Amino acid sequence: MTESTTVKSFKTEELDVDIRNAILNVCVIAHQEEDFKNLFSYVPSGGWHFLAFQGEQLVSHAMVTTRWLQPEGQPALKTAYIDAVATLPSAQRHGHGSVLMRHLASAIDSEYIIGCLETDDQVKFYERLGWELWQGPLAGRSEQGLIPTPEQKGIMVLRLSQTPALNLDSTLTIECQDERIW
Repeated sequence: MTESTTVKSFKTEELDVDIRNAILNVCVIAHQEEDFKNLFSYVPSGGWHFLAFQGEQLVSHAMVTTRWLQPEGQPALKTAYIDAVATLPSAQRHGHGSVLMRHLASAIDSEYIIGCLETDDQVKFYERLGWELWQGPLAGRSEQGLIPTPEQKGIMVLRLSQTPALNLDSTLTIECQDERIW
């Protein structure tokens, strides 16, 4: 790393237009996915954004929203659900994402029982930071009952100081949202 990484966090409501646009830019470029332009339509309020800067430039982003995971045989756990994790390609492999995710993990520890995220191809990155891949069956919880999601892969959890004992091979469910399950 040529310059140190500075991490700041903001609630969605605190983000001005310029920083929102910078976040969208990082997400779209990092994921090559135009739908990230709609991030603030999907999460108009209630998010907690973690931003990593190299000097004055935003290089990495992650967002936390509150969801409710329920491991089999346990009550629903207040969950820090991590979304929109992105680092500019030019800034990848320089430690910015790791610094950001460590800062995020420390910040959520007092507010949440467990952390959760979904990843397609970054399992090893998250495992280095203490995240664990859920091995058991996954499902969504709706008013109609459980909706199995056997095709869902890459669900990872982060044990926090209040996380109860977990069996990673048991069933894990999450409340269904309008647009998605996981």
